[in-house]
Amino acid sequence: MYGLVILRGMTPRMSYSCKLTPAQREKLVALLSSGNYRPVSVPHTDIAVEGADCRVNLYTSGKLLIQGKGTEDFVVFVLEPNVLMQATLGYEEVLNPEATAPHMGIDESGKGDFFGPLVVSAAYTDPVLSKTMQQIGVKDCKKLSDKQVFAIGAKLRDLLGRNRYSLVAIGPETYNRLYAKIRNVNRLLAWAHARAIENLLNTVPSCPRAVADQFGATHQIERALMQKGRAIVLEQHHKAESDIAVAAASVLAREGFLYALQRMSKEYDLAVPKGASDAVRQTAGELVRRHGPAILLKAAKCHFRTTDLVLAAAGSSRAALGPEGAAISRSAGEEGGAVAAAKNRRPVAQA
Repeated sequence: MYGLVILRGMTPRMSYSCKLTPAQREKLVALLSSGNYRPVSVPHTDIAVEGADCRVNLYTSGKLLIQGKGTEDFVVFVLEPNVLMQATLGYEEVLNPEATAPHMGIDESGKGDFFGPLVVSAAYTDPVLSKTMQQIGVKDCKKLSDKQVFAIGAKLRDLLGRNRYSLVAIGPETYNRLYAKIRNVNRLLAWAHARAIENLLNTVPSCPRAVADQFGATHQIERALMQKGRAIVLEQHHKAESDIAVAAASVLAREGFLYALQRMSKEYDLAVPKGASDAVRQTAGELVRRHGPAILLKAAKCHFRTTDLVLAAAGSSRAALGPEGAAISRSAGEEGGAVAAAKNRRPVAQA
């Protein structure tokens, strides 16, 4: 055992994850197989066990996930000295200084939802802000309930103030008009990402770097950036929500999207659901029955094939929507990506 100072936050860690090398995976499997742990069945894992106060899942991808009130003790007294061979918990800034160095993260919400806007957020962070974000529970919004999104979002907005985050909300009417011209979700998304970056650079002009999830070619965002944005270093990564600034942006974007659905529900006196499920189609059908087919241009993203199903059930067609409602997702892949996004954002209903 090596000597270390355990640096723990104000709120105990209930979850910890990291990627293990093949050699580290072997060590952990041997340790968990011979220790006082109860095996449990978890899909896609090399081994999954429960201890007295935590669960440990080692996935076939090499990802390790530890959850429960005993997370910190397992990491500090078992994982670090026997598998990782270094102190990590509490030393994230030392081991990966870029993670909390000044930068912005960008993420979106509503891409896979039939109703409501597409909301893109950019959030700034630095070492001090990052520490507070962790303490208030900021994480990828897919890991949060709607109630948690609202609670953490309010704290996050108070922390950042008006100058250290930006929101770009593209309502259905504008979205349908843009899609009719662009006819590509990723290009539209790149444009919105670029606007969020530019807006935040107006208030934090010294921000040197922007991190976003990988949804298309990097040049799509770069081409959409204006003069200020072209000076920033732009990075796109798969699963970028592990970056604290991207996670913060995901919470703010999701909060904005959920508030928009609440306003729509009040306006139409009808509960407007998320996703692209049967419940969504039924609600869309009721809106069409009450207000006519053109209401979909104001309430929904009409390039979804859901539009055709709803209009056909009402004895109508896209001809009733005019040119701005005529565009359909050009490929199964494009709409499939939107539906997949809806499935991944808990608790969005599955399509």
